[in-house]
Amino acid sequence: MDTPAAPSAKYPNAVKGDQVGLGQKFGYGMGCFIDMWGHWLYPTFAYLVFMTYLGVRPTYVGIVIILNRLFDGMSDPLFGWLSDNTRTRMGRRRPFMLVGAIIAGLGLPLAVAVRPGWGAVHLLGHSVPTYFFFMLASSALYLPMVSCFNMPYASLGYELTPDYNERTLVFAIKNVVQKVPELGLFFCGQFVSMSVWVGATRFNLAERLKALFTTTAAWSTSPAGAQPNLLLGSQVFCAIAGLIMMAAGLICALTVKERYYDKVVSSRQQKISIKEAIWQTLGCQPFRVQVVMCLAYSLGLSLVSTLGYTDTIYYVCKGNVSVGSYWNFWMGLCGSGFGLIGIPVFTYISREVGKRACLMVVMVIAMAVFIGCWWFYTPSIVWLQLFATGLISFTSAGFWMLKDSMTADIVDYDELEGGRRREGAFAASNSWIMKFGMAVGAGLSFVILDWIGFKSALGANQTPHAMFMLRFLFSAIPVGGLILAVIALARFPLTPTRMTELRAKLEAKRGTV
Repeated sequence: MDTPAAPSAKYPNAVKGDQVGLGQKFGYGMGCFIDMWGHWLYPTFAYLVFMTYLGVRPTYVGIVIILNRLFDGMSDPLFGWLSDNTRTRMGRRRPFMLVGAIIAGLGLPLAVAVRPGWGAVHLLGHSVPTYFFFMLASSALYLPMVSCFNMPYASLGYELTPDYNERTLVFAIKNVVQKVPELGLFFCGQFVSMSVWVGATRFNLAERLKALFTTTAAWSTSPAGAQPNLLLGSQVFCAIAGLIMMAAGLICALTVKERYYDKVVSSRQQKISIKEAIWQTLGCQPFRVQVVMCLAYSLGLSLVSTLGYTDTIYYVCKGNVSVGSYWNFWMGLCGSGFGLIGIPVFTYISREVGKRACLMVVMVIAMAVFIGCWWFYTPSIVWLQLFATGLISFTSAGFWMLKDSMTADIVDYDELEGGRRREGAFAASNSWIMKFGMAVGAGLSFVILDWIGFKSALGANQTPHAMFMLRFLFSAIPVGGLILAVIALARFPLTPTRMTELRAKLEAKRGTV
């Protein structure tokens, strides 16, 4: 474990040349709108639109979410490698970010561009809904658009500063900004199930849109027994969110500077094949440790979104989708607030004891929270679930902030070992493996719903076995993932002292940046 010491004695504040201006930090943070909504809105649409509204079996939805990672598995390494090897007057990251911001924003509505009444395809003796194939095809088209922005964007964050603690501050500000699109993830369910969508069709859409901007009643929850048009609400939400994504991505691309490009990359660094880039990245020992940690963490916690949402609607809120979505929004709001508190708390702890020890603290607290979810989710005191989401977000803010900061340290380690700055290769590998874990977790959660006998058509009248297993697995599986993540984290070698030594060797070898 990193030996605690005062920052002034062990690792001082960043010198002026290493500091990233507050405007650039916030500008960098704006890019997270595309990452958050381009990737993580989809499970919500899969649940509400395809499973709940259109009646696709949970297993088919889960398969699609898992298979989505195959598309990321091709597009993430491609755009990470391309941005590492691009040389332009604008740098190597920003040209991709400019294009990616536009196409990712305009392409978001593609995810829900369907209509009710599509039939099924008979395949190998089974009747497979046409929606299943649409979900696969639309994902295959859209996810590369997100990768075009997100891989250069993630890579750029690792090269904004060479300072150990300033890196944590960069990702701390990013996580502050990220609370806005995170809130959008929770608000999505409430928006698409509001009373304005009850009886809504594409023929009276203009009238409903007018009601959104002129009446407060349109924003109320749907009455019990009403069936809002979740599909139409989702299509409107995607159109609005896509425009916001495009604007935020363009602000990011035009605000942030590429620090290493002129002094290290453009004139000195040779290009590398995509195969060589991937194998060298996976051969980096600190990175392999981080991969195992992130995979265990993301696989366990990704079950929260689906099993937790189901727990809220069908156990706590007795099967009322609109009321459950209403509480889900307030849980998101509470999570954003607790997450904002977690950022300065874990930034301070990290400065005192180092990133590895701080991350240990994060995951131990997270274990206690998930065990407590058995009692937090109860229909007798509905508002207790706010604390569950809040405390989960409190720890998640620390995890993702520190994980990204540690990846920047790994890139320095790799540069010293191999002589190249390969942020894109690490961003792609890290992103794909993390998203694979989250997608498998989210996908398996739909399969688990089938396995335990959950049926959305039964509403609150689920079997006692189904409700018990839903609540038990919601607490138990994330705890198991966190235990594995802690075991992996104990092997991470890049302490503050080690990073001080690495930086001195790098600057002696290729100068300062």
